[in-house]
Amino acid sequence: MAGQSSLARYFGFAARSTDLRTEVRAGVTTFMVMAYIIFVNPIILGFTGVPGLEGKGLPFAATLTVTCLTAGLLTIAMGLASNYPLALAPGMGLNAVVAFELVAGRGLTWPQAMTVVFLEGLVITLLVLTRFREAVMDAVPVGLKRAISVGIGLFIAFIGFFTSGFVVKPASGPLPVGLGPTAGLPILVFVVGFILTAWLLARRVHGALLIGILLSTGLAIALNGLVAGWKGFPTPGAAQLPAAIVQLPDFSTFGRLDVGLFARLGVVTAVLVTFSIMLSDFFDTMGTIIGVGGQGGFLDREARLPRANRVLLVDSLGAAFGGFANASSNTTYIESAAGVAEGARTGIASVVVGVLFLLAMLFSPLASVIPAQATAPALILVGLYMMTLAREIPWDDAEEAIPAFVTMLAMPFTWSITNGIGAGFVTHAAIKLLCGKGRQVHWMVYVASAAFVVYFGLPLVERALK
Repeated sequence: MAGQSSLARYFGFAARSTDLRTEVRAGVTTFMVMAYIIFVNPIILGFTGVPGLEGKGLPFAATLTVTCLTAGLLTIAMGLASNYPLALAPGMGLNAVVAFELVAGRGLTWPQAMTVVFLEGLVITLLVLTRFREAVMDAVPVGLKRAISVGIGLFIAFIGFFTSGFVVKPASGPLPVGLGPTAGLPILVFVVGFILTAWLLARRVHGALLIGILLSTGLAIALNGLVAGWKGFPTPGAAQLPAAIVQLPDFSTFGRLDVGLFARLGVVTAVLVTFSIMLSDFFDTMGTIIGVGGQGGFLDREARLPRANRVLLVDSLGAAFGGFANASSNTTYIESAAGVAEGARTGIASVVVGVLFLLAMLFSPLASVIPAQATAPALILVGLYMMTLAREIPWDDAEEAIPAFVTMLAMPFTWSITNGIGAGFVTHAAIKLLCGKGRQVHWMVYVASAAFVVYFGLPLVERALK
C-alpha cells in the first residue's frame, strides 16, 4: 500500500481521477495495439519479401532487439519526465523513407542512412531547447488544432481498416483502395472482434478495448487450429502459438553510424534530405500531441499542452537515439490514444508500455501471437472517440472550416499526418492573405507554411539541382 501511495502521489492519480489498476490496464492496451511495430519495423528495414532487395536490409533479429530497446527506454522516459500516457516507437512511414528512399533509392549504406536520422534528431532537439518547436505548436490556431485531432482520428480508423484487410490497395483497377476479400478467417476475426468490442463499449464495460483484443486473439487461435491443414483457406498471419517463448537479444547493429553520406550525396542534397525527414518528424509529433492531448482532456482553453516542452524533448531525443541504435527515428505514437480511451491519464501507463517493450526483447515470440485483425477494431473505435472534437470546429466560418476540412481529409488520403498538417497550414495562410486578414496569422505559421511549400516542392528542387 505504501508503494502504491508513493506512485499515486508522484503521478498525481487523485488530480487526474485515476488509479493504478486503470493505468496498468490502459498501458497494456496501448502496448498490444502497438505490438505490431516489433515485427513490422524489422520487416521494413530488412526488405523482407521485396523482390530485388531481399537480403540487403538490416538483420531481422538485431532490428527487433533495437526496436524494443528504443521503444521501451524512451516510453519509460516519457512517462517519468512528462507524466502523460504517451508511448514512443520507431515511426511508421519514417522507417519506410529510411529503407526505400535513403538506402534503396539514394544508395546510402545503412549506417549512413541512420546517420541522417541521428542528425535530424539532434537538430530537432536543438529546436526544443530553444523553445522554437513549442512556440510553433502554440501558434497554431485553435480550429486547426481541433482539425488535426479529428484528422488523426480518421487516419487511425483508416489504419485499422487497412491492417485488418477489410480495405486493400487493389493490384489493378481505377480506384486506389477497395474492399478486401470477404471470405476466410482474417475477415471473420475482424468483423466478430469489431462487433464484440463495439458492444462492450456501448455497455460501458471497463477495459473494453483490451478485452476485445484478447477475445479476438483467442478466437483467431481457435479458428487457426480448426482449419490447420485446409489448403487454400486464408488464415490470420499471426494467432499461432509460438514454438519457443524466449529469444535472446541481438545488439550487433547498435551504434553503427557513418558520416560518409555527405561525400556520397553532396552537402546540399544531404542537407535537403535531412530537412525533409526533420520536417516530417517535427509535425508528426505535434499532431499526435494535440490529438491525444485533446482526447485525454490535457489541453488548456487555447488547445495548448502544459509541460509540452518535456514531451517534445523526449520525442526529439528519441529521433536521435533511434538513429544511433539503427532502429530508425522513434516518435510519439498516435496509438497512445487507445490507452487514453481505456482511461490512461498519467505517465504510469507509459512506464507499463515501456516495461512490456523491454520484456518483448526476450519474449518476442509471444508478442507475435496477436494478429492485426485483433487490434484493428480498437484502432477504428479510437478514431470514433477522436472524431467527437469535430463539433468544436466553426463550420459556419469558411476561413476556418476550409483549412480544417483540408487537414482532416489529407491525413488519411495521403497516409501522412505531416502532409495533412502541411496542407492545412498552407491553405490557412493563403486564405487569410487573400481575404486581407494576413495580420491575423501568427508569423510562425507563415514560417511553417513556407517550410511546407519547400517540403512539398522538394522533388522539383532536387531535380533542378541535378
